[in-house]
Amino acid sequence: MSLLPEPLVLYVEDELLLHELVEVALREAGYEVAVAGSGSDAMAQLQTLAPVLKALVTDVDLGGEITGWEIGRHVRGVLPGLPVVYVSGGSEQEWTAQGVPHSVMIAKPFVPAQIVVAISSLINALDGISRPTQ
Repeated sequence: MSLLPEPLVLYVEDELLLHELVEVALREAGYEVAVAGSGSDAMAQLQTLAPVLKALVTDVDLGGEITGWEIGRHVRGVLPGLPVVYVSGGSEQEWTAQGVPHSVMIAKPFVPAQIVVAISSLINALDGISRPTQ
């Protein structure tokens, strides 16, 4: 049993079925998950979660005024090295222009394990960079 807290991932998704599938996969992989159902909900949660947040997974097309692209840029303004994974069913071609550097784009349809692998890879890469070498 680990004494370390589970890394916290903010997952932003407006489709309930996807939200439930990915949330379960992330929890089974050892992540704590905070869920936002809209861009405005995500922005509000970021104000309180920023100090403990380890990664962001966001759908791009959230059906509201705030897109996943905007959430990614905002979170990187607050937490410059935070791992970001974008998910989209039609906007993936915009990733190179709209996405933040060192992020990952996953196209729908996907399997939840793809999200877990992407988050784990980004967090491990970040840990490798921030660890001092001997």
